[in-house]
Amino acid sequence: MIVYNHALDMYHTIFRFLQFLNRFDVETQIEVDRLRIWDFYLLFPNEIHTIRLKKDESDIRQLLKQFVKEDENPYEIIAEERKIFEKIKPYQLAALNCIASYGIIDKSVLNRQRILITNKDLLNEFVNNFGELPAKERNIISLMTSHFYQMSMFGKDGLKQKTNLMESKYDE
Repeated sequence: MIVYNHALDMYHTIFRFLQFLNRFDVETQIEVDRLRIWDFYLLFPNEIHTIRLKKDESDIRQLLKQFVKEDENPYEIIAEERKIFEKIKPYQLAALNCIASYGIIDKSVLNRQRILITNKDLLNEFVNNFGELPAKERNIISLMTSHFYQMSMFGKDGLKQKTNLMESKYDE
């Protein structure tokens, strides 16, 4: 039996990454790991509710409950988030290299684990050829590119620690 999983499809990963990048202007830099974390939650929307938020972030918690409803799909239950996150890493990195080969992002900056948008016109051209995203996916992209973009990647309350998808114990 052949089973398709969009998490392991490089072209679908390119599609998802372009949706995220389209939210930013030229010369905006984003950490590769930040984009990878965002992508994980776009792939597995129910997991967004496992992000550890502080008490003073109750407004974000409410937005998550309101705009990203949990589904009761037994096929989307993930037992080991970190393993899945590492399993999709090669597809994510290949997708970023492909996007860089088109000249949408800077290849030399990508080698330093950052993403720098260099050609917004070409990015818009690609994204405009895609169909409309479902509301749940649009909501996740909006939340990730707003609140979770402002958040530090490192430290006690950093994105790595809150999501627990990557080791954050030794971060400064």
